[in-house]
Amino acid sequence: MSTPLPFEPGSFRSLRVMGRHYDAAERTITLQYALDEQVEFTERITFESLPDGMPAPSGPGFERALLHLHIAAGTSYYKTAAPDLVIVEDAMLSAGELEFHRHLYDEGLREFAVTNGMVVPRPVVVTADGVDLAGAVGPPTPTPPSGNLPSGLVVPIGGGKDSMVLIESVRHLGPRLFAVNPHPLVIDLAAQAGLDLIVVRRRLDPGLAALHEAGALNGHVPITAIVSLIAVVGGFVYGYDTIAMAVERSASEETISVGGVPVNHQYSKSRDLELLLADLMRSTVSADLTYGSGLRPYSELAISRAFARLTKYHGTFCSCNTAFRQDAGPGDRWCGNCPKCRFVALMLAPFLGRDALTAILGRDLFADRDQIPGFAALMSDEDKPFECVGERRESAAALRMLSGMEQWRDAAVVAALSATATSLVTDEDVADLLTPQIDLAYGDAAVASAVDVLLSGVR
Repeated sequence: MSTPLPFEPGSFRSLRVMGRHYDAAERTITLQYALDEQVEFTERITFESLPDGMPAPSGPGFERALLHLHIAAGTSYYKTAAPDLVIVEDAMLSAGELEFHRHLYDEGLREFAVTNGMVVPRPVVVTADGVDLAGAVGPPTPTPPSGNLPSGLVVPIGGGKDSMVLIESVRHLGPRLFAVNPHPLVIDLAAQAGLDLIVVRRRLDPGLAALHEAGALNGHVPITAIVSLIAVVGGFVYGYDTIAMAVERSASEETISVGGVPVNHQYSKSRDLELLLADLMRSTVSADLTYGSGLRPYSELAISRAFARLTKYHGTFCSCNTAFRQDAGPGDRWCGNCPKCRFVALMLAPFLGRDALTAILGRDLFADRDQIPGFAALMSDEDKPFECVGERRESAAALRMLSGMEQWRDAAVVAALSATATSLVTDEDVADLLTPQIDLAYGDAAVASAVDVLLSGVR
């Protein structure tokens, strides 16, 4: 990649989504992009785990899955300059397919836009072969064949409590686990679960770091959508037709509103994106493919109640970003001073003893008065952090619960915030948050039923 110095983000007209190739011998996808004719990028995605007797993937469904992954992964390069145009070269896409990716480049990049002082919604147009949404973009995509994927279930795993709750729910269904660039703790959790782990390596263009130093823009991308599409392609490599994500219903709440426009850090985990992606995969990749979140009917509070019983994972799991930094040490886990640490503590506290929670996090966050503003932000309309934390109402509900518990009520954080929390939610709100929304159930009945059994406390 050649880098113009200094790098001027506003000087580029378009991101070009160029060639893509799958090397069956190396099980490696090569994806190529460019900003106009000047800056080129190459990304490689390698399916590291060996397939078990599967033939090399091929056919129109596989090629379509590659195409959609190619476009979605382009957000990592688009963000360097954020031009108004994304051009998908050498491909014919239907208006529906282009509209899906326009959502991804707009709503999936709104946090990036806000943190870089840009307008939302994003004024981005996604085109195919230079023809925009208003034009004819070729014939509709043919209906994908049925039966082109073997039956099988995978659960993508990220290291947090939600993954482990879903894994324990569906263990009897014989799932395989799936991870992209897994951290050692993810590998440890998979080993603890005793299930096979499919490992994939995503290697961004190595020149991105220099580009950022030269003036390129940076920020959050819709990573869950990218991982989901890698998992879809993996279905052809490893042989499975069912992908169950571990995402709760709380992920659909916007983080902030800018001029009436919702901006959600977790957009690519939201119910809206889940439905769009599931429909796109069924209509263009495989009619048999089931994609969605097995935990979608449940709040973070309800999932945490279930996880509190899964004590064998309490010493291994971690949701704190500190553990996942590139420079993190093998022993790095909970920093104890970030939104994710506070939120996980808040969700687990009503269902764990104070000593048990302190043992997990390494400190008693609720005894520290300096933590009060951070906990307050979790309930705030103005200050909710750009992080994977649940609904404001959930945080208030957990504090309301703690205010009625002898071991928690006098803790500095709970004493300071209980009045605010109890003014925001009622006991009925707490009950509602602990009750599943059945209409959000996962599309595979066996998975949905298994989740209901574990989270209802039957086993």
